[in-house]
Amino acid sequence: MSRLCEGRVAVITGAGRGIGREYALMLAQHGAKVVVNDLGADPDGRGGDAGPAGEVVEEIRAMGGEAVVNGADVSDFDAARDMIHQAIDTFGTLDILINNAGILRDRMVFSMSETDWDAVVQVHLKGTFAPVHHAAAWWREQTKAGRSFQARIINTASPSGIFGNVGQTNYGAAKAGIAAFTVISAMELVRYGVTVNCIAPSALTRLTAPLMGGADISEEVQETMSPTWIAPIVTWLCSPEAANVTGRVWVVGNGRLGIAEGWVLGPSVPLESQDPTTLHPVVADLMAKAELNADMGGIPAAGPGRPGNEI
Repeated sequence: MSRLCEGRVAVITGAGRGIGREYALMLAQHGAKVVVNDLGADPDGRGGDAGPAGEVVEEIRAMGGEAVVNGADVSDFDAARDMIHQAIDTFGTLDILINNAGILRDRMVFSMSETDWDAVVQVHLKGTFAPVHHAAAWWREQTKAGRSFQARIINTASPSGIFGNVGQTNYGAAKAGIAAFTVISAMELVRYGVTVNCIAPSALTRLTAPLMGGADISEEVQETMSPTWIAPIVTWLCSPEAANVTGRVWVVGNGRLGIAEGWVLGPSVPLESQDPTTLHPVVADLMAKAELNADMGGIPAAGPGRPGNEI
C-alpha cells in the first residue's frame, strides 16, 4: 500500500476516541508522525482523562509509528500554542493540523443556559481558532525565512451547522462558524502553502450514539455509520495529492461523500421603493423561485420551521 503522508507531522485534536482516533490511526498507517491531543473530558466537556489519548499513542507505536500525547484544552490560547510547538519541538516541523475536539450540550433554545452556550462555542469555535492561529503564525514566519510548505488544516463542521438541527442552536452555530472560518482562512493562508478544508461528518460516536438509538442501534447502522468511513477523505486531504483542494466543506457519512455548496445569492430583484406595503407580491415571487433549505441529509425540503415556496 502506498503511504500518502510519509514523514509528515500531524497534530490531531480530540483524537482519543471516535472520529479523531480513526484519523490518528490512519494517518499513522500512512506514515505520519502524530501528536494525539485529547483532554479526555465527558461528552458535555466536564472532567478529564489522559487515558484515551495514551492508548491511541500506544496503538500507533505498536504498529511501528511515532506518536506523543498532548492533553491540552484546545480552547486555551496558550495551551494551544504549546501543543503546536510540541509537534515542532518533537518532530522538527508541522505539516498537518486537524481540529476535531468537541462536546455536546443539546437544549432547545428556550431551555439553554448561558453556560451551555458558552461551553459549546468555546470548545468548538475558539478551540478551532486557537490552534489554527498558532500553526498559521509559525508557517508564515517560516515561509518568510525561506521555507516552503504543503501544509494542511482540516476543521470539523457538522450537518447540524450547515443544514440545521433542532435542539442544537449552540452546536450548530459554532459549526456554521467553523465552516465560514474555513472558507475565509483558506483565502488568507494560500500564499503560505497551506490548504484549509472542513469535514461535516455523520458517524456513530459516544457523542452521537444516544441521539441515534443507543443500545438499540442495529449492526447495519453501526457499520454504515462507523467513524472509520470518515478517515479516508481526511487522510487524502492531508496528503500532497490534495495541493489544489482548499476552502471546501466535505459532507461525509451515511455511505456517501459530497461537497456542501455554500450560501449563494438566489433569486433577486431591483429595489424600487422604500414603501413596505409594496413588498408582498415581491416577496411572494422571490419565495416561489428560491431553493428550499436543506434537511439534515443535505436535500432541499420544507417542513415545520423551514421555509416553503409560498407565503
